[in-house]
Amino acid sequence: MEATTTFEGKYTESVGRRKRAIARVRLYPGKGEMVINNRPADDFLPTQKLVDLVKKPLKEIGREESYNISVRVQGGGVRGQADAILLGVARCLVKEDETNKTVLKKAGFLKRDDRRKERKKPGLKKARRAPQWSKR
Repeated sequence: MEATTTFEGKYTESVGRRKRAIARVRLYPGKGEMVINNRPADDFLPTQKLVDLVKKPLKEIGREESYNISVRVQGGGVRGQADAILLGVARCLVKEDETNKTVLKKAGFLKRDDRRKERKKPGLKKARRAPQWSKR
């Protein structure tokens, strides 16, 4: 697969977020190619499990070979970026066709997972972990 973000034609655009990751997703009519930060998805995401995770919304509606996907993602780790892309793809599919909303919502793809790492508090070793108590 050739790495290019110059897919032709009209596209649907959406944003997905997870932890510190932000993904700007564009959905083009096409043959099922996915490009993330100017690299094929198989090269960008380290495991096939994450590639499959990102394509789940398309599989859920049975249109994995109908769209080309171009993604610009920044921040966070690899798993957070994959989850952000998943949300962005799902939102694009809803913008494309409103009837997809019920299927994707039922599958849980339209939920924004807003959990983040809790900040470290003064006097503690981590966010909640207190120093070990010593009798002497």
